[in-house]
Amino acid sequence: MVATSTALFPELPKVAFARHETFHPRFGWLKKGFDAASSDPGIFTADDAVVRLGVGKNMVRSIRYWCNAFQVLENDRPTKFGQNLLSDGGWDPFLENPASLWLLHWQLLKNPEEATAWAIAFFGFHAVEFSPDDLLTSLEQYSDGSPGKKTAVSSLKKDMNCILRMYSEPELQRGAIEDSINSPFSGLGLISRSRKQYKFCIGEKENLPPEIIVYACLKFAETSSAKTISVSRLTYDPHSPGLTFKLPERVICDAIADVERRDPRVAVRESEGLLQFSFTEDPNSLAEDILEQYYMEPVAAL
Repeated sequence: MVATSTALFPELPKVAFARHETFHPRFGWLKKGFDAASSDPGIFTADDAVVRLGVGKNMVRSIRYWCNAFQVLENDRPTKFGQNLLSDGGWDPFLENPASLWLLHWQLLKNPEEATAWAIAFFGFHAVEFSPDDLLTSLEQYSDGSPGKKTAVSSLKKDMNCILRMYSEPELQRGAIEDSINSPFSGLGLISRSRKQYKFCIGEKENLPPEIIVYACLKFAETSSAKTISVSRLTYDPHSPGLTFKLPERVICDAIADVERRDPRVAVRESEGLLQFSFTEDPNSLAEDILEQYYMEPVAAL
């Protein structure tokens, strides 16, 4: 296994491990937490939060964590992204379209301060086939090299287990059904399992629309002053769409070409032997426009 770079996120003012109370995100939790916080940003610390949310105390904390980690809330208040996606009348308030889960996965990995282990697993852990212990070792390597207080191995193990339960199809066992059947993100096909071995599934994803890939490419390019970025960077750089969605260059190029047929503001071209993604407008504004158009098209509704 290739060692994890401790310089993967040198700019982070803080890191966070094991804030999910051992619960992976479950169906309905984000909508429940978003709606509750929209009505009362203090809901998660209210004395009657358990009654109002209808879940146990640990689950209240977990819902709060996931809503902020996925950036549908920020400091327990609705974000623009959260309002667009989850508000009544929003793009997909009940997350019926798999594209919305891909979008949330992108948002989670864009937030390494709140989901540090997730960012390490997807950006700094270079094994394709691995055991749970391999992933745990990678988290330990990052934690050991990070400034500040060392994270307990027990906390890292909670994150490791949560990542694997969240993204891989469950192995149903007696007494473990409750923990194994409620992760909507297992349907993304990012991690497969065979007994006690796991594998990142690198390749085309059947339920990942090209518009979501192009949106991510534009958001990744938004810090650049140029109107082009190499497809290689989109595939292999930390925080890139390629590593986030586990896509090869070919799939990224195909997605850009697909969107280009409907929107000539984006294109993929070869220049001096290198494939380049080009765009004609501000990448952040263009990304938001492409995303909104996708959700407004009837074909986006399932």
